[in-house]
This record gives sequence, C-alpha cells and structure tokens, in this order.
Amino acid sequence: MSDVVPGRHWLAGDGLHVDTRGLEPPDPMVAVLWHLEQPGQNGPVIVHLDRNPVHLFPELVERGWLYRVTPEAEGALTLTLLPAPKDPA
Repeated sequence: MSDVVPGRHWLAGDGLHVDTRGLEPPDPMVAVLWHLEQPGQNGPVIVHLDRNPVHLFPELVERGWLYRVTPEAEGALTLTLLPAPKDPA
C-alpha cells in the first residue's frame, strides 16, 4: 500500500475520526481498514461516510470490530467502531 492513506483523520476526545466523504470506492474501505490495523488501535474509531459502506461491514466483523450506524443528513452516515469483547477462554 502507498504511504498516503485516503481521506482525512484526526484525534478528538471521543476517539479517532476518519473522514472518507467525497472518496470513491474502494478508498473509504481502504482508509478505515488501514486505521483499524494500526498497532495499538483499540477504538473508538468514528468514521464519517457519504454512503452506506455495505462491503465494509463483513470486513469489520471478520476483524473483530463492532459497529453502530448513525444516519446523518442527505444520505451520509457515521459509524462508531469498537473492538468486540474477547471471549474468556
């Protein structure tokens, strides 16, 4: 992967924000998954999207992340991502 991650990102009091609005597929998914795979990333990650990322949801589940979808104006939405609790073994 290139050293340039698509979209914008910033850290705020409520977590890491990843803004993928205006990006063409597959860049939103690439940006989100890149941030989730960074060492020490344990959420929350707040993702700002301008369309429903239907192909991202199975990837999140496979990687052990829970998501909450919050609809915004004009078809946009926000995803709040948290790691799924680990099963005690």
